[in-house]
Order: sequence, then structure tokens, then C-alpha cells
Amino acid sequence: MSHKPRKRFGQNFLHDTTIIDAIIAALHCQAGEHFVEIGPGLGALTAPLLQQSIRLHAIEIDRDLADALQRRFHDQPRFTLHRADILRFDLRECVEGGMPLRLVGNLPYNISTPLLFHVLEYAPLIRDMHFMLQKEVVARLCAAPGGHDYGRLSIMMQYRCTTAHLFDVPPHCFHPAPQVTSSVVRLVPHLAPPVDVGDTQTFARLVSQVFAQRRKTLRNTLKNWLDAAHIEELGIDPQSRPETLSLAQFAALSRSLAASSRGATG
Repeated sequence: MSHKPRKRFGQNFLHDTTIIDAIIAALHCQAGEHFVEIGPGLGALTAPLLQQSIRLHAIEIDRDLADALQRRFHDQPRFTLHRADILRFDLRECVEGGMPLRLVGNLPYNISTPLLFHVLEYAPLIRDMHFMLQKEVVARLCAAPGGHDYGRLSIMMQYRCTTAHLFDVPPHCFHPAPQVTSSVVRLVPHLAPPVDVGDTQTFARLVSQVFAQRRKTLRNTLKNWLDAAHIEELGIDPQSRPETLSLAQFAALSRSLAASSRGATG
């Protein structure tokens, strides 16, 4: 199929068969499983996925690509095409017979972060996700405390998922070739939160607040919320910077803030 990649959709089409085979191998597909492919594009992953005897829902925003995919796979009874913007798509439309969803896709770099947060709204329906993303984004998803990659995205995603960097994908594997290296990441939603944050909205505000001023110490970024003595009572150094704190320490701060808020309004 001849198709001119559209910048507004962030289209970089994967064509390297070695990488495609590696993605399929990483999925460990079992017959009858229900997959959702986000942005199937030219169908480079779609065709080998359907060879795995799985049920596949594909979500494509580009009308020309959607038309071509429909023509190519119209005779596949296990294939359903959704012409939609994934950021506005309700993944419940893909659930059949209570089967969990497995998400896969080469995600557009320009919407990758909001897309991740959107699909996680449906976490109870999702078994796992395997996404191709910009290498820098995957590094942030999987980062441990103490490094420059560790930040708001790391904390918020690791609170929701187990994250694992699988392998890198060089630019020449795509058309057109992006100016950055990509990586494949596996995200597995937690069945239960790994830590108690007290209140999820408070937790999100806390993480956003401290990483908006990541060079400042907790004493300064939280001075209107918790005083230094209170932070120290939690076993956390008030002079710490946010990138040094673990998920459990953020959870402790969040619980304390949530309790303070309840006390103030009670």
C-alpha cells in the first residue's frame, strides 16, 4: 500500500521484520486471547497478530489507512476495525465475554503520555500492554529513584503498573525514520495498588507539585502543605529532592496529606 505519512498523526511505520518478530515473540500469544492494536497503520503487526489465532480489535484514526485495513482484513472473522481517536475511545467497546484485553501498538510520540494515562482509566479490563515508545519515555517509565529520568511519569505509572523495558528499536526500522531511538515496554496493571496513598487525587497533586520544582527540597516545595518536622516524622529527610524518594515514601507523604485534609474539614 502506498501512503504518505502524516505528521499530524505522528506516523512512523514499522517495517523491520526482525523487530516485528521480536514483538510477537514477547507477547507469548495464546489462541483465543483478545488483543487491541492501537494505530495499526499499514498492518505490519496486524497480519502476524492474526496468524496467532487471537481476537483482534484495531483502532485507527487515519481514514485512508482504515479503508485499506478494512479491505485487507475484511475476510478475517476475528478482526474488528474501529475508526476512532484512541484518546476519545472507550475500550469497553472491545470487551467480549469478560475476556481481559491485551494492548499493543507503535504509539505516536506526540500523544504517548496522555494516551498512557487514558488507557489506564480502563486498567481493570487490561491484562497487559506492549507499546513502542520513544526510548526516553520508556526510560522514564522504568526509572528507579535517584536518576535524572525519574520523575512524575515514573511515579504515576509505577503506582499503576509493573514496568519493564524489553528492547530498543533503531530509527532505520521505520518509514520515515524518526530522529530518535524507540523502545518496546511491557506494562502490567497491578491487581491491587502496591502502596496505600490514602487518596489518589491527593497523591497525584503531591507528585505533580514536587516535580514541578524538582530542584527544590521537600521543605520548600511542601511548605504550604507539610512542615519540615512533619516530613521528618515520616522518616523522610526534609532536605531531600523529589527524585530521591521511593514510591513508598511518596505514598507516606500522600497519606499524611490526606489525613491532614480530613482533619481540617472534619
